Amino acid sequence: MVHTSELIEAAKQARDRAYAPYSGFRMGAAVLTAEGTVMPGSLVENVSLGLAMCAERVALFACVAAGERPTVLVLVSPRTDGAVTHPCGACLQVALELGGPTMEVVAATTDGEVVRLPLGELLPRGPRKTR
Repeated sequence: MVHTSELIEAAKQARDRAYAPYSGFRMGAAVLTAEGTVMPGSLVENVSLGLAMCAERVALFACVAAGERPTVLVLVSPRTDGAVTHPCGACLQVALELGGPTMEVVAATTDGEVVRLPLGELLPRGPRKTR
């Protein structure tokens, strides 16, 4: 069984590989799949901002590409305006599509604070599949 601390460490390692030459805001993610696999994801920026990809979506898409489904999403990043940084709306929507409202989301800061919430609390009225 993979523990949250191991997922946070995987996200920290992914953060070290982030490509963030424009913002300098390095983010890393890790997804635990239903099969127990850990999928890392790193922020990848681009001079054309719309082509950048958040670390969370990189990890979630890698999960799907491997034929698996996510059960836990972990993000490690610096704080934003002094607060824990949570996944953006786009990342939450992708996570909701793939993992559902009960999927655990763990947001960890680079200085060690950890917040755990069910996805449904972070995106309570997000569009959901009906089938």
